[in-house]
Amino acid sequence: MNGLRGAAPISSVLIANRGEIAVRICRTLAQLGIHSIAVHSLGDADALHVRVADECLAVDSYLDADALVAAALRAGADAVHPGYGFLSEDPRFARAVVDAGVIWIGPPPEAIEAMGDKIRARKTVAAAGVPVVAGAGRPGLRDDELVAAALDLGLPVLIKPAAGGGGKGMRRVDRAEDLAPSIEAARREARSAFGDGTLLVERFIPRPRHVEVQVFADASGNVVHLGERECSLQRRHQKIVEESPSPLIDDATRTAMTTSALEVARACGYVGAGTVEFIVSGDRPDEYFFMEMNTRLQVEHPVTEAVTGIDLVEWQVRVAAGEPLPAAQRDIVARGHAVEARVYAEDPVRGFLPASGTVVVVGEPAGRRGVRVDSSLVAGLEVGTHYDPMLAKVIAWAETRAAALSRLRAALAETVILGVTTNVGYLTRLLALDDVVAGRLDTELVDRTLGELASPGALQTSGAAAVAACRVALDLEPASAVVDPWDVPDAWRVGGPGEWTLQLRLDGRPVGVVIRGRVLDGATLRVDGGPPASVRARALGDGGALEVTVDGVATRWRTARLGGDVWVGHAGCAWRFAPDPTARGDGAVPAPSTGPVTSPMPGVVVALHVARGDIVRAGQPLVAVEAMKMEHAVVAPVDGVVSELWVRRGQTVALDEPLMQLAEPSPSVSETEER
Repeated sequence: MNGLRGAAPISSVLIANRGEIAVRICRTLAQLGIHSIAVHSLGDADALHVRVADECLAVDSYLDADALVAAALRAGADAVHPGYGFLSEDPRFARAVVDAGVIWIGPPPEAIEAMGDKIRARKTVAAAGVPVVAGAGRPGLRDDELVAAALDLGLPVLIKPAAGGGGKGMRRVDRAEDLAPSIEAARREARSAFGDGTLLVERFIPRPRHVEVQVFADASGNVVHLGERECSLQRRHQKIVEESPSPLIDDATRTAMTTSALEVARACGYVGAGTVEFIVSGDRPDEYFFMEMNTRLQVEHPVTEAVTGIDLVEWQVRVAAGEPLPAAQRDIVARGHAVEARVYAEDPVRGFLPASGTVVVVGEPAGRRGVRVDSSLVAGLEVGTHYDPMLAKVIAWAETRAAALSRLRAALAETVILGVTTNVGYLTRLLALDDVVAGRLDTELVDRTLGELASPGALQTSGAAAVAACRVALDLEPASAVVDPWDVPDAWRVGGPGEWTLQLRLDGRPVGVVIRGRVLDGATLRVDGGPPASVRARALGDGGALEVTVDGVATRWRTARLGGDVWVGHAGCAWRFAPDPTARGDGAVPAPSTGPVTSPMPGVVVALHVARGDIVRAGQPLVAVEAMKMEHAVVAPVDGVVSELWVRRGQTVALDEPLMQLAEPSPSVSETEER
């Protein structure tokens, strides 16, 4: 097939996006024989989506609507596919594409407008008889009015931006005293992410579960649903694991919910792919409420594709070309179960804060039955803080839910990403959690269990430290034949090999590895004073792969050196060991109870809540740092006085960069404050 020859022929499509979704769209366009045109910012010139597209054009920003429309016209594109994120739900962009005479692969701008404003969307769907959560909101609502509305509803409540989605700007508030600062932060984040600070407040549903319905409509008024997806495993109100069908709802609720979703689509004159999201009470799974409609393709669309066998991007293109829906409701049959895990550049140990770095090693599952990988990962990829931290998605399908989970865990265990911290290891542990295996899910499960799942076990970490030491020792091996025993990295001295100690740091804490002997021939290692282990290591060709034998048991690891850091990965987990500056005599000393307050992530300072000389209490917000349109409050670790302030609003900061210095309050100051 060479393009689509419907009412509006499509032979070439400009993809106004980047990353894994742009790569995924290119794949379907190639199958349809449609010419794919990628766009890229300066930093993305060598990105994977640029490499797989048939043609590429440079733009200053993925958020520059005028530049994107101009690129489409310059390339002679018949249509524009917006993917998700960026401008995909901006009615002004959709209208600009249409006004330029180019086909918009998405819903009409009017439908985007109606559903994009959550306040307007609530009124629209309520009028169609769809249940909505009790709430309040309107344009121009002041902070004090929002506070009053929240108190009238009864705490806890959710503060939500009226524009946009993805969890950005959303705040759960449980205490009255937290309402005002939460509203202020939500407005700031909403303006940054969506250019609109309008907020609404909704009653919080206990033990909430997030269930959504995929809908599709054509220009002739035909509307179908493709079943539901369970998306309750979330952090910061953003999804990390999705599945279809939901293990929660029964057939009666499924019928009622999908019927409501179709009513929502009809109420706004929808065309194309859309998702109607519902919040479901974990205590009453037959009780559901409309939450929002996403007027675009969803990140989690592959699980629907896996159970239905339908290519949703192909349907999008066909409907945009004026063709009728390829199937009627009676022809759409779901089979089996599918689960998707999102791979993010983030650190679970730091509460899922975004991470950055350079990807030096990528290993993704290949050839596994029932497993699909949608990815933008390539070695050399620079992961910064300007874009969403999602790097890839791993999807598994099987006849049963248990088998799908098992396949997904195995696929994640085969995934290795070194050079930037990711959540892959965390995902393997989350998917093995008893509640997840049993389908006992809610949107707060991740927060409740983070303490036990954030990091690998001590035994795994000790093994990783031993492997890091082996990598360092092998790198010290002479490149040529050795004659002088002093050249061998085994602390050799008269009488035989001695001991040498490698001092490293992991997540800010020191790790010491004592080595006796030569790891190439067989050595004894002790990690942090633990029991000695017999270790032998050898390199497996290029790419930093090592075979490490510990007490007779051999395992394979991937390793990498990046600057002074040593990265090691195994079974889906990855560790970054940094050199310990205190071990090199750099004069560093352990931080006292007061000291420098550092940034927990790379980003931009968007708010300063204190000034030099201010007295602060433990837990008091000091600074707000934003990365990838998400805002994080840095709080005082202890009581103290701001003795030095090293940052200003708008300043870019790196991970662990000092922001300010806290000093012990002088007795006179403390006494004065108490009086």
